Amino acid sequence: MLYQSMDGGCSGDITVEFGDEPHVLAVDDNLIDRKLVEKLLKNSSFKVTTAENGLRALEYLGLGSDTLDGTVSKVNLIITYYCMPGMTGYELLKKIKESSVPREVPVVIMSSENVPTRISQCLQEGAQMFMLKPLKQSDVKSLKCYLMKCSS
Repeated sequence: MLYQSMDGGCSGDITVEFGDEPHVLAVDDNLIDRKLVEKLLKNSSFKVTTAENGLRALEYLGLGSDTLDGTVSKVNLIITYYCMPGMTGYELLKKIKESSVPREVPVVIMSSENVPTRISQCLQEGAQMFMLKPLKQSDVKSLKCYLMKCSS
């Protein structure tokens, strides 16, 4: 099941040219789920970088405490699991949306639990979509359509 932000949510800074591989940062603490998401994304011609937790994702995005200034990795989309130890996907979403550089990058939250209050909380905080696990190839196709629409 897929829940999407009501504002349409296309950001001007997202540029995925037709023919380019969109770059996705996939964040999940579970190795098997992370590999599944990576495989589904790669099957749809996404370039994928994975992170095992929110802190690693922030470091990759140039927002970590020991990240050097100017070392920001360009991604077109961040997809993160909601329930992770240390920093939840919701907390990661808030940190990204509070930052200056990757704020415009769309964030998709995944969860294995269909909790309406959690879904609306994430969408209100700036998530573009909320997807229920397990992720399916049709979900990934929706992501790709979303990214291509935003870039046109």
